[in-house]
Amino acid sequence: MVYILPMERPQPTIPVDGAAIRTRRKDLGLSRDQCATAAGISGPYLSQLETGARRDMRPPTYTRLRTALQVPPDDRRLLAPAEDQHRKDTDGRHEGAERPHPDHPD
Repeated sequence: MVYILPMERPQPTIPVDGAAIRTRRKDLGLSRDQCATAAGISGPYLSQLETGARRDMRPPTYTRLRTALQVPPDDRRLLAPAEDQHRKDTDGRHEGAERPHPDHPD
């Protein structure tokens, strides 16, 4: 007998702007390690975000980084601009539609 397990829905990710993350960190005078520690992430992971090697974050991690960088919840400066996304949106929005804020998806 073959059992088919239901597939789990992948967790959502938030596209971020690595250059904006780096700029904000430097504006605050934080080293990469200081910022990473405050956000509860590793220095190499933060480096990958800042250089664009990684472009997406899970919502809880994004929230911790945003908090470490003293960016208010309604401020979108760390998010990748919609026109810079190099992948097809999968949340049902049509091209050019505004992306919902990560903390307020509705």
